[in-house]
Amino acid sequence: MLLNPEHGLGIKHVDLWNHNVEFLEQEAIWDRPAVFIEFCPINWEPHQRGVSYRAEPLVKLHIVTDWCPESGLTDCLDTQSGESLLTDCDADSSVELLDLSEAIHGVVGCIDGEKFSRFDLIQTATNHNHEDIVESIDTYQCVAYRQF
Repeated sequence: MLLNPEHGLGIKHVDLWNHNVEFLEQEAIWDRPAVFIEFCPINWEPHQRGVSYRAEPLVKLHIVTDWCPESGLTDCLDTQSGESLLTDCDADSSVELLDLSEAIHGVVGCIDGEKFSRFDLIQTATNHNHEDIVESIDTYQCVAYRQF
């Protein structure tokens, strides 16, 4: 998988999006930083009716980190021990976590696959409505092909 820890991005958990951050108290604990992948509805346009189709689908990457109120930036929390991975909300380390989106783009930006091409970033939004976490949503678009 492109977003696995072997790429050195510091991502500890990757899964499919299921409104994970909306029900934190009901969810099984997952390590952070985490990335959840959301596949948006796809509108297929026929290239040759009944045979081949083309679409420009959206894929959202929900990048979730812990919030560090002392620095006003993100902090990486070891969810097993409950201890901060940064010393006293070290601002320099926190700023590095803000670059996680850029690091992920370095891995997935402009990739091509067997049935898609031109996977590229088109929008970023940050959700600050959660008390303990920060969620940044990077939206990617590509050209997809389907043939029957």
